[in-house]
Amino acid sequence: MGEAAIKHIHVAVGVILGRDGRILLAKRPEHLHMGGRWEFPGGKVEQGESIQQAMTRELKEELDIEVNTMEPLIEIRHDYGDKQVFLDTWFVTEFSGTERGVEGQELAWVTASELPDYHFPDANQPIVEAIQTKLNM
Repeated sequence: MGEAAIKHIHVAVGVILGRDGRILLAKRPEHLHMGGRWEFPGGKVEQGESIQQAMTRELKEELDIEVNTMEPLIEIRHDYGDKQVFLDTWFVTEFSGTERGVEGQELAWVTASELPDYHFPDANQPIVEAIQTKLNM
């Protein structure tokens, strides 16, 4: 009577604020889960890592930037059926380096008011709302 184990994934999500107040988005590669949709950069928190360590590592790997300052934004739990994700979402308010799509992903700097024009994975909708609330849209 073994039920298939549901995967629980802790994800560090970075809402990266540029100096002009715009937010950095990345497009998910087509071959991935929710491929072709836009997302806030980040990735899985590995065993033994703090959220700060995971965010720093993931944003260096994906965007070639160094996180200098981050602050909590929102925590979201979303059930996709086959997996449950915990999106540990933080504003990255200061970073150094020049962002680039290290893995070939398309990047875009957008204003908070433009976020609804982009197609995100379902779990990201509360993040969009939290950004707009926090930035007093």
